[in-house]
Amino acid sequence: MTESQNTFRSGYVALIGEPNVGKSTLLNSLLKQKISIVTNKPQTTRHKILGILNGSDHQIVFLDTPGIIKPKYLLQEMMMHFASSAVADADVVLLLVDAEKVKDKTYDKNNEAIEKIKAANKTTFLVINKIDLLKKQELLPMLADLQSLFPFDEIIPISALTNFNTNELVSTLLKYIPVNPPYFDTEIVSDAQERFFVSEMIREIIFEQYEQEIPYSTTVDITEFKERELGKYYIAADIVLERNSQKGILIGKEGRALKRLGSFARKSIETFLGHAVFLDLHVKVREDWRGNQNWLDRFGYKKEE
Repeated sequence: MTESQNTFRSGYVALIGEPNVGKSTLLNSLLKQKISIVTNKPQTTRHKILGILNGSDHQIVFLDTPGIIKPKYLLQEMMMHFASSAVADADVVLLLVDAEKVKDKTYDKNNEAIEKIKAANKTTFLVINKIDLLKKQELLPMLADLQSLFPFDEIIPISALTNFNTNELVSTLLKYIPVNPPYFDTEIVSDAQERFFVSEMIREIIFEQYEQEIPYSTTVDITEFKERELGKYYIAADIVLERNSQKGILIGKEGRALKRLGSFARKSIETFLGHAVFLDLHVKVREDWRGNQNWLDRFGYKKEE
Protein backbone atom coordinates (compact mmCIF):
# COMPACT_ATOMS: atom_id res chain seq x y z
CA MET A 1 0.00 0.00 0.00
CA THR A 2 1.37 3.41 -1.01
CA GLU A 3 1.65 6.38 1.35
CA SER A 4 -1.23 8.16 -0.45
CA GLN A 5 -3.45 5.07 -0.07
CA ASN A 6 -2.48 4.97 3.61
CA THR A 7 -3.74 8.51 4.21
CA PHE A 8 -6.64 8.80 1.73
CA ARG A 9 -9.86 9.71 3.50
CA SER A 10 -13.31 8.78 2.30
CA GLY A 11 -16.67 8.98 4.05
CA TYR A 12 -20.32 9.94 4.00
CA VAL A 13 -21.71 13.26 5.24
CA ALA A 14 -25.46 13.79 5.64
CA LEU A 15 -26.97 17.27 5.25
CA ILE A 16 -30.13 17.57 7.32
CA GLY A 17 -32.31 20.34 8.64
CA GLU A 18 -35.70 21.95 8.36
CA PRO A 19 -37.05 22.93 4.91
CA ASN A 20 -35.39 25.91 3.20
CA VAL A 21 -32.24 26.08 5.34
CA GLY A 22 -29.97 25.85 2.28
CA LYS A 23 -28.91 22.20 2.17
CA SER A 24 -29.12 21.95 -1.62
CA THR A 25 -27.46 25.34 -2.09
CA LEU A 26 -24.60 24.16 0.13
CA LEU A 27 -24.18 20.91 -1.82
CA ASN A 28 -24.05 22.77 -5.13
CA SER A 29 -21.61 25.28 -3.66
CA LEU A 30 -19.26 22.60 -2.34
CA LEU A 31 -19.27 20.68 -5.63
CA LYS A 32 -19.06 23.88 -7.71
CA GLN A 33 -21.71 22.27 -9.86
CA LYS A 34 -25.49 22.20 -9.70
CA ILE A 35 -26.77 18.70 -9.01
CA SER A 36 -29.55 19.50 -6.52
CA ILE A 37 -32.46 21.72 -7.51
CA VAL A 38 -33.02 24.93 -5.56
CA THR A 39 -36.14 27.08 -5.30
CA ASN A 40 -37.49 29.59 -2.79
CA LYS A 41 -40.28 27.18 -1.84
CA PRO A 42 -39.87 24.68 1.02
CA GLN A 43 -39.72 20.90 0.52
CA THR A 44 -38.27 21.11 -2.99
CA THR A 45 -35.91 18.15 -2.40
CA ARG A 46 -37.73 14.81 -2.26
CA HIS A 47 -34.94 12.27 -2.61
CA LYS A 48 -31.64 11.48 -0.95
CA ILE A 49 -29.28 13.06 -3.49
CA LEU A 50 -25.68 11.93 -3.53
CA GLY A 51 -22.95 14.42 -4.43
CA ILE A 52 -19.26 13.51 -4.48
CA LEU A 53 -16.48 15.94 -3.62
CA ASN A 54 -13.15 14.57 -4.87
CA GLY A 55 -9.74 15.80 -3.80
CA SER A 56 -6.20 14.49 -4.25
CA ASP A 57 -6.29 12.82 -0.83
CA HIS A 58 -10.00 12.57 -0.08
CA GLN A 59 -13.52 11.80 -1.27
CA ILE A 60 -16.46 13.20 0.68
CA VAL A 61 -19.82 11.73 -0.29
CA PHE A 62 -22.49 14.27 0.62
CA LEU A 63 -26.11 13.19 1.03
CA ASP A 64 -28.62 15.99 0.47
CA THR A 65 -31.97 15.23 2.06
CA PRO A 66 -35.56 16.50 2.16
CA GLY A 67 -36.32 19.07 4.84
CA ILE A 68 -37.29 17.40 8.11
CA ILE A 69 -41.02 17.67 8.84
CA LYS A 70 -43.82 15.72 10.46
CA PRO A 71 -45.22 13.79 7.48
CA LYS A 72 -48.88 14.22 6.55
CA TYR A 73 -49.11 11.74 3.68
CA LEU A 74 -47.22 8.77 2.25
CA LEU A 75 -44.86 10.69 -0.05
CA GLN A 76 -43.69 12.76 2.92
CA GLU A 77 -43.20 9.56 4.93
CA MET A 78 -40.92 8.29 2.15
CA MET A 79 -39.06 11.62 2.14
CA MET A 80 -38.45 11.30 5.89
CA HIS A 81 -37.25 7.73 5.30
CA PHE A 82 -34.66 9.09 2.84
CA ALA A 83 -33.49 11.60 5.46
CA SER A 84 -33.24 8.92 8.16
CA SER A 85 -31.41 6.61 5.77
CA ALA A 86 -28.85 9.35 5.03
CA VAL A 87 -28.22 9.91 8.74
CA ALA A 88 -27.81 6.16 9.29
CA ASP A 89 -25.27 5.95 6.42
CA ALA A 90 -23.27 8.99 7.51
CA ASP A 91 -19.90 9.20 9.20
CA VAL A 92 -20.69 12.84 9.98
CA VAL A 93 -24.04 14.64 10.15
CA LEU A 94 -24.32 18.33 9.33
CA LEU A 95 -27.34 19.95 10.96
CA LEU A 96 -28.05 23.16 9.06
CA VAL A 97 -29.98 25.98 10.70
CA ASP A 98 -31.15 29.28 9.24
CA ALA A 99 -29.35 32.16 10.97
CA GLU A 100 -32.21 34.57 10.26
CA LYS A 101 -34.72 32.31 11.99
CA VAL A 102 -32.50 32.08 15.07
CA LYS A 103 -32.05 35.85 15.07
CA ASP A 104 -35.80 36.46 14.73
CA LYS A 105 -36.60 33.95 17.51
CA THR A 106 -38.68 31.88 15.07
CA TYR A 107 -36.39 28.83 15.22
CA ASP A 108 -38.07 25.97 17.06
CA LYS A 109 -35.42 24.33 19.24
CA ASN A 110 -37.56 21.22 19.59
CA ASN A 111 -37.96 20.62 15.85
CA GLU A 112 -37.92 17.23 14.15
CA ALA A 113 -34.35 17.63 12.86
CA ILE A 114 -33.01 18.11 16.39
CA GLU A 115 -34.87 15.01 17.50
CA LYS A 116 -33.37 13.05 14.62
CA ILE A 117 -29.75 13.91 15.50
CA LYS A 118 -30.37 13.18 19.18
CA ALA A 119 -31.58 9.69 18.25
CA ALA A 120 -28.73 9.06 15.79
CA ASN A 121 -25.77 9.46 18.19
CA LYS A 122 -23.41 10.40 15.36
CA THR A 123 -20.55 12.85 14.99
CA THR A 124 -22.53 16.03 14.35
CA PHE A 125 -21.66 19.54 13.21
CA LEU A 126 -23.94 22.51 13.67
CA VAL A 127 -23.73 24.54 10.47
CA ILE A 128 -25.27 28.00 10.81
CA ASN A 129 -26.18 29.08 7.30
CA LYS A 130 -27.10 32.48 5.80
CA ILE A 131 -24.79 34.45 8.09
CA ASP A 132 -24.30 36.93 5.23
CA LEU A 133 -27.70 38.25 6.35
CA LEU A 134 -26.43 39.02 9.87
CA LYS A 135 -24.36 41.77 11.42
CA LYS A 136 -21.07 40.56 12.97
CA GLN A 137 -22.15 41.44 16.50
CA GLU A 138 -25.24 39.22 16.15
CA LEU A 139 -23.27 36.02 15.60
CA LEU A 140 -21.61 35.41 19.00
CA PRO A 141 -24.84 35.51 21.05
CA MET A 142 -26.37 33.16 18.48
CA LEU A 143 -23.50 30.66 18.84
CA ALA A 144 -23.89 30.70 22.62
CA ASP A 145 -27.63 30.19 22.31
CA LEU A 146 -27.37 27.24 19.90
CA GLN A 147 -24.65 25.39 21.83
CA SER A 148 -27.29 24.27 24.32
CA LEU A 149 -29.20 22.31 21.70
CA PHE A 150 -26.83 19.33 21.48
CA PRO A 151 -23.18 18.45 22.27
CA PHE A 152 -22.01 19.33 18.75
CA ASP A 153 -18.53 18.24 17.73
CA GLU A 154 -18.08 21.45 15.74
CA ILE A 155 -20.03 24.65 15.17
CA ILE A 156 -19.31 26.38 11.86
CA PRO A 157 -21.01 29.52 10.53
CA ILE A 158 -21.24 29.71 6.73
CA SER A 159 -23.01 31.31 3.82
CA ALA A 160 -23.72 28.65 1.21
CA LEU A 161 -24.95 31.31 -1.20
CA THR A 162 -21.74 33.38 -1.10
CA ASN A 163 -19.41 30.43 -0.41
CA PHE A 164 -18.24 32.04 2.84
CA ASN A 165 -16.37 29.60 5.13
CA THR A 166 -17.22 26.54 3.03
CA ASN A 167 -13.52 25.70 2.61
CA GLU A 168 -13.20 25.78 6.40
CA LEU A 169 -16.16 23.41 6.61
CA VAL A 170 -14.49 20.91 4.27
CA SER A 171 -11.09 21.07 6.01
CA THR A 172 -12.79 20.52 9.38
CA LEU A 173 -14.79 17.60 8.01
CA LEU A 174 -11.59 15.91 6.86
CA LYS A 175 -10.46 15.66 10.48
CA TYR A 176 -13.45 13.38 11.13
CA ILE A 177 -13.64 11.44 7.86
CA PRO A 178 -12.07 7.99 8.24
CA VAL A 179 -9.05 6.71 6.34
CA ASN A 180 -10.59 4.71 3.50
CA PRO A 181 -10.12 4.17 -0.22
CA PRO A 182 -12.66 6.06 -2.36
CA TYR A 183 -16.18 4.60 -2.50
CA PHE A 184 -16.82 5.88 -6.03
CA ASP A 185 -14.92 6.62 -9.22
CA THR A 186 -13.04 9.85 -8.47
CA GLU A 187 -14.07 11.31 -11.85
CA ILE A 188 -17.82 11.48 -11.09
CA VAL A 189 -19.84 13.90 -8.95
CA SER A 190 -22.95 11.74 -8.46
CA ASP A 191 -24.21 8.20 -8.88
CA ALA A 192 -27.55 9.35 -10.33
CA GLN A 193 -28.37 8.91 -14.02
CA GLU A 194 -28.99 11.76 -16.44
CA ARG A 195 -32.70 10.87 -16.55
CA PHE A 196 -32.99 11.70 -12.85
CA PHE A 197 -31.36 15.10 -13.24
CA VAL A 198 -33.55 15.91 -16.24
CA SER A 199 -36.72 15.07 -14.31
CA GLU A 200 -35.52 17.22 -11.41
CA MET A 201 -34.84 20.18 -13.75
CA ILE A 202 -38.39 20.03 -15.08
CA ARG A 203 -39.72 19.81 -11.53
CA GLU A 204 -37.59 22.82 -10.54
CA ILE A 205 -39.23 24.95 -13.25
CA ILE A 206 -42.66 23.80 -12.06
CA PHE A 207 -41.79 24.99 -8.54
CA GLU A 208 -40.65 28.33 -9.94
CA GLN A 209 -43.61 28.96 -12.26
CA TYR A 210 -46.62 27.65 -10.34
CA GLU A 211 -48.10 28.54 -6.98
CA GLN A 212 -50.01 26.93 -4.13
CA GLU A 213 -50.52 23.16 -4.37
CA ILE A 214 -49.49 22.55 -8.00
CA PRO A 215 -45.71 22.03 -7.40
CA TYR A 216 -46.36 19.71 -4.45
CA SER A 217 -48.96 17.66 -6.32
CA THR A 218 -46.64 17.15 -9.28
CA THR A 219 -43.97 14.64 -10.16
CA VAL A 220 -42.08 14.11 -13.41
CA ASP A 221 -41.59 10.73 -15.06
CA ILE A 222 -39.08 10.47 -17.93
CA THR A 223 -40.62 7.96 -20.34
CA GLU A 224 -38.06 8.19 -23.19
CA PHE A 225 -34.48 9.42 -23.40
CA LYS A 226 -32.89 8.93 -26.81
CA GLU A 227 -29.38 10.21 -27.45
CA ARG A 228 -28.54 10.84 -31.09
CA GLU A 229 -25.16 11.50 -32.66
CA LEU A 230 -26.84 13.68 -35.28
CA GLY A 231 -29.70 15.95 -34.38
CA LYS A 232 -31.38 16.70 -31.08
CA TYR A 233 -31.74 14.29 -28.20
CA TYR A 234 -35.36 13.21 -27.79
CA ILE A 235 -36.72 13.36 -24.24
CA ALA A 236 -40.34 12.55 -23.42
CA ALA A 237 -41.67 13.27 -19.94
CA ASP A 238 -44.99 12.84 -18.19
CA ILE A 239 -45.90 15.60 -15.76
CA VAL A 240 -48.10 13.81 -13.27
CA LEU A 241 -50.81 15.54 -11.25
CA GLU A 242 -53.23 14.29 -8.60
CA ARG A 243 -56.52 15.77 -9.82
CA ASN A 244 -58.14 16.64 -13.15
CA SER A 245 -58.90 20.12 -11.82
CA GLN A 246 -55.15 20.82 -11.70
CA LYS A 247 -54.60 19.96 -15.34
CA GLY A 248 -56.02 23.19 -16.76
CA ILE A 249 -53.90 25.27 -14.38
CA LEU A 250 -50.68 23.55 -15.40
CA ILE A 251 -51.46 23.67 -19.15
CA GLY A 252 -52.87 27.21 -19.10
CA LYS A 253 -55.03 29.01 -21.64
CA GLU A 254 -54.35 27.68 -25.15
CA GLY A 255 -51.46 25.67 -23.67
CA ARG A 256 -49.35 28.77 -23.02
CA ALA A 257 -48.28 27.86 -19.46
CA LEU A 258 -47.12 24.40 -20.54
CA LYS A 259 -45.23 25.86 -23.52
CA ARG A 260 -43.49 28.34 -21.23
CA LEU A 261 -42.60 25.54 -18.82
CA GLY A 262 -41.22 23.46 -21.69
CA SER A 263 -39.15 26.33 -23.04
CA PHE A 264 -37.46 27.09 -19.70
CA ALA A 265 -36.95 23.40 -18.89
CA ARG A 266 -35.45 22.68 -22.31
CA LYS A 267 -32.87 25.45 -21.89
CA SER A 268 -31.82 24.10 -18.47
CA ILE A 269 -31.58 20.56 -19.80
CA GLU A 270 -29.53 21.62 -22.84
CA THR A 271 -27.09 23.49 -20.61
CA PHE A 272 -26.75 20.42 -18.37
CA LEU A 273 -26.36 17.90 -21.21
CA GLY A 274 -24.34 20.16 -23.52
CA HIS A 275 -26.55 19.10 -26.41
CA ALA A 276 -29.68 20.31 -28.21
CA VAL A 277 -32.87 18.64 -26.99
CA PHE A 278 -36.40 18.08 -28.27
CA LEU A 279 -38.48 18.01 -25.08
CA ASP A 280 -41.89 16.35 -25.41
CA LEU A 281 -44.06 17.04 -22.36
CA HIS A 282 -47.34 15.29 -21.56
CA VAL A 283 -49.68 15.98 -18.65
CA LYS A 284 -51.19 12.98 -16.88
CA VAL A 285 -53.46 12.58 -13.86
CA ARG A 286 -52.88 9.79 -11.35
CA GLU A 287 -55.42 10.21 -8.58
CA ASP A 288 -53.83 10.60 -5.12
CA TRP A 289 -50.44 9.38 -6.33
CA ARG A 290 -48.75 10.93 -3.26
CA GLY A 291 -50.71 8.55 -1.04
CA ASN A 292 -50.43 5.42 -3.18
CA GLN A 293 -47.40 3.16 -2.62
CA ASN A 294 -47.66 1.58 -6.07
CA TRP A 295 -47.46 4.96 -7.79
CA LEU A 296 -44.68 6.09 -5.45
CA ASP A 297 -42.68 2.98 -6.36
CA ARG A 298 -43.35 3.62 -10.05
CA PHE A 299 -42.08 7.18 -9.78
CA GLY A 300 -38.93 6.26 -7.85
CA TYR A 301 -39.99 7.14 -4.31
CA LYS A 302 -39.22 3.79 -2.73
CA LYS A 303 -36.98 2.42 -0.04
CA GLU A 304 -33.56 1.15 -1.06
CA GLU A 305 -33.16 -2.60 -1.37
